[in-house]
Amino acid sequence: MKRTIRILMVALFAMLLLVACATETQEPAAETGGSDGGVLMLATTTSTDDSGLLAYILPDFEARYGVRVDVVAVGTGQALALGMDGNADVVLVHDRAREDTFMAEGHGVRREDVMYNDFVIVGPEDDPAGVRGMTDVSEAFRRIADSESTFISRGDESGTHGKENAVWSAAGIEPSGGWYVSAGQGMGDVLTMAEEQLAYTLSDRATYLSRLTDGFDLVIVVEGDPILFNPYGVMAVNPNKGAHIQADLADQFIDWLISEETKAMIGEFGVAEFGAPLFVPE
Repeated sequence: MKRTIRILMVALFAMLLLVACATETQEPAAETGGSDGGVLMLATTTSTDDSGLLAYILPDFEARYGVRVDVVAVGTGQALALGMDGNADVVLVHDRAREDTFMAEGHGVRREDVMYNDFVIVGPEDDPAGVRGMTDVSEAFRRIADSESTFISRGDESGTHGKENAVWSAAGIEPSGGWYVSAGQGMGDVLTMAEEQLAYTLSDRATYLSRLTDGFDLVIVVEGDPILFNPYGVMAVNPNKGAHIQADLADQFIDWLISEETKAMIGEFGVAEFGAPLFVPE
C-alpha cells in the first residue's frame, strides 16, 4: 500500500511539473487597444448606420489598425447615455447642444466636427396637408397639424426627435391627438411606418435617400429651411469612466475619421447612386 501511494505521489508531482513548465513557456496574451488590436465600442445614431455610411467606411479603419469596431446604433440621447455610463469608447451623434453639455460635464475629453447634411419633411405624393414646395418648415408643421394629417414622430430622444421638437416649438404647437404618432423607433423603422400609413415625418436626408433604392414611395415635400441643418460631431469618452475605456484607440479613430482620406470616402458616399453625397465632410 505504501509503495502504491509513493508511485501516485511521484506521478502527481510529474504532472504538476509539466503544467508549470508549459505555463512558463506560454507566450503572454496580446494586449488590446491601440494599433495592437482590440475592440472599439462606437455609440452612434441610426442615421449613420441605416444610411449605410458606417458599412462603407469602417472596414478601412479596421484593416488599418487591426481592430474590430462594435457599433451600437440608437438615438442620439441613448448614444450619449452610453458614453456617460462608460459603455462606449467614442460617440458619433448629431445634436450640438447636447454634445456641448456632454463635454462641459466632463463625459468627453475631445470633440471634433465630422460632417453634415440636412433634415427634410417627407410625405405622400398626394400631399393632403398641402405643404409640398414650402421652405418654411414651421409653417409646414402648422398646416400638418391644422389638417390633422398623420405625422409619425421618432419619439425616441434622438437628434432627429430633438430637431422635430424644436420645429414644433418654433411653430407654437404642442402636437397631440390621433393624427400624431410617437413611434419610439429609429429612422429606418419610422420611414417604413410613414410609408405604410401614408404619413408625414421628419427624416435626415441620408436615410431617406438610402431607402429610394428599395422603391420607397414617400417624397420630399419640404426642404431648404436653415433650421433643418444637421451637423455631426465625434467625441472621445473620458477614460476616467473606467480602465476598460479604449482611450488611445478612440483617439486613433477620431484622427482617422477627420483625416483627408476618410473625408474623401464620406464625400463620395452616395454620389454614384444619387448624384450627390449623403453626407458632406467638414
